[in-house]
Amino acid sequence: MKYNRCGKSGLLLPQISLGLWHNFGSVDSFENGEDIVKAAFDEGITHFDLANNYGPVPGSAETNFGKILKNNFRGNLRDEIVITTKAGYTMWDGPYGDWGSRKYLLSSLDQSLKRMNLEYVDIFYSHRFDPETPLEETMMALDYAVRSGKALYAGISNYNTEQTKEATEILKRLGTPCLIHQVKYSMFVREPEAGLLDVLEEKGVGCIAFSPLAQGLLTDKYLKGIPENSRAFNPNGHLKTDEVSEERIQKIIQLNAIAQQRNQSLAQMALAWLLKDSRITSVLIGASSVGQLKNNIDSLQNLDFSTAELFEIENILR
Repeated sequence: MKYNRCGKSGLLLPQISLGLWHNFGSVDSFENGEDIVKAAFDEGITHFDLANNYGPVPGSAETNFGKILKNNFRGNLRDEIVITTKAGYTMWDGPYGDWGSRKYLLSSLDQSLKRMNLEYVDIFYSHRFDPETPLEETMMALDYAVRSGKALYAGISNYNTEQTKEATEILKRLGTPCLIHQVKYSMFVREPEAGLLDVLEEKGVGCIAFSPLAQGLLTDKYLKGIPENSRAFNPNGHLKTDEVSEERIQKIIQLNAIAQQRNQSLAQMALAWLLKDSRITSVLIGASSVGQLKNNIDSLQNLDFSTAELFEIENILR
């Protein structure tokens, strides 16, 4: 595992981090989730990413992760890992369980710490921009989380370019610099390239990409359409069947051919393609098995692209 400096901070993050968005909730096998986390740490993944609403049910991923920590990461091992959580999406009923108010963010952080049985998290994120709450209030809540010792660093997620610029400037004035921005970015989702990555570089903020495999589209799973064990087939999944169009399947087939020439799986190439950009601190993967986890980590064995490969990939993606 290689580690990249997160923006202009002193913190190093592994090039591949493990997200607990899926497969770690109350509806999933606890033993399988525990095996994945242990295997990730053994492979050098020191960064584990959660949010208050991860599950299902919301909160259960944090509860399960707290049990995994108690079973396997006691004592000084806590000092060898980076644990992050977020608040910003619907977590509980009523007017105080959503968005970006100081009331919600700090209440949610207290709940997250209790679920995970932690004194602090390493990074606390505002999970999304709140158009109804003054941005100063949201950023002051992050600043307070750090000053209170309940978080070591502050981050933002799902903010657009202008919102990011303003948020980072507010945090700098408060004396708690924005450490990192977590953004949706993959071969099929290119919006961060339209100014956001430049702003992050200018402000000295790290970037971690979530959904780097486009919810599984950038794997060999969809080469022949939609299989029954896929997220697109699952009516409760975040990937909808209309996103797996014939045109997109043709692109997946063409990208897979390039990956095979590189002696990589499509998933491995998709992760490597993101990491080729020095502005990307880490890519955030999910995993449903230890085998899948290790397959994704193997992407680090070939991160170099020829000019011809990049040109060919760009032509496919257009």
